[in-house]
Amino acid sequence: MARTAALPPSAPFRDTASQLKDMLSGQLESTNQVILDHLASSVPLIPEVARHLIAAGGKRLRPLMTLAAAELCGETGEGPRLLAGAVELIHAATLLHDDVVDESALRRGLRTANIVFGNKESVLVGDFLFARAFELMVRTGSIEVLGILSKASCIIAEGEVLQLTTSQNLETPQTIYLDVISAKTAALFAAAAEAGAVVAGGDAEKVAAMRAYGLNFGIAYQLVDDALDYQSSGAVLGKTAGDDFREGKMTLPVIRAYAASTSDEERQFWQRTIRDKDQRPDDFARANELMRRDRIVEACLQEARGYAEAAASSLAVFPVGDLRGTLEDLAIGSAERTT
Repeated sequence: MARTAALPPSAPFRDTASQLKDMLSGQLESTNQVILDHLASSVPLIPEVARHLIAAGGKRLRPLMTLAAAELCGETGEGPRLLAGAVELIHAATLLHDDVVDESALRRGLRTANIVFGNKESVLVGDFLFARAFELMVRTGSIEVLGILSKASCIIAEGEVLQLTTSQNLETPQTIYLDVISAKTAALFAAAAEAGAVVAGGDAEKVAAMRAYGLNFGIAYQLVDDALDYQSSGAVLGKTAGDDFREGKMTLPVIRAYAASTSDEERQFWQRTIRDKDQRPDDFARANELMRRDRIVEACLQEARGYAEAAASSLAVFPVGDLRGTLEDLAIGSAERTT
């Protein structure tokens, strides 16, 4: 099938995501029903907590990648939909756990489940969602798929622990930061795309291509998220701007800003605010001022573009067509987005 005119690289990321949703609308609707069905429990608090997070919306990027990968490999049946549901439930479980660890108060502009219901409740419902996800994986009948997503779940947990060990550590190298985001964010994107190709019976070249797409897309996506924390307002981000700064997270903007310090005063500023978490009301503004001076955010976004381009290039093994083109646009747009 010939590819229709693609959105230009500068088009809003959410427009491209909406286009992908439209292309896969029937499958996504079935996947959403699978997700809602698997929130059911005889314990009323469980679906209440889960729905608070899942019903709040979100781009559904991970299940969309599973569905898109399967369609590119020639399969649109029940298997991909079950798998896409499993991927979204794993994602939801990690969000519930992350918000407890990070003591987050907002997600997508709403109060987080840990604030509304409590930390214990959020952790336990996250565990429930993990279990439901594995039920769905088993129903696909694919041991290979089960292995892919099981491994990804382990990697995500390792990434969380690794991030804890780097928190407030100004000596964290960029390589370790990339290890963290590769594990915490990109691993599930990679597994979602790879598993979709596998469940559809894609050959080794196509499976590898989809894994590369998901991995590079995920790295680009998180690089932009971390950069935007020092550039956007809370209303745009759906969380409080500067949360990463206040939590002492060693994201790439901080790593580069500390390395770019030109005086003892600047190094002491980062040591006080990040390492010691001794923060004053005007410190976030000062952090932004230093980053603007050294064009730190722009450099981080440029790095994201490299990964986004790698993601798009990996799809060259597939025939030119509308779906491939939209996925390419989605990858490039991931590094151009402002939300």
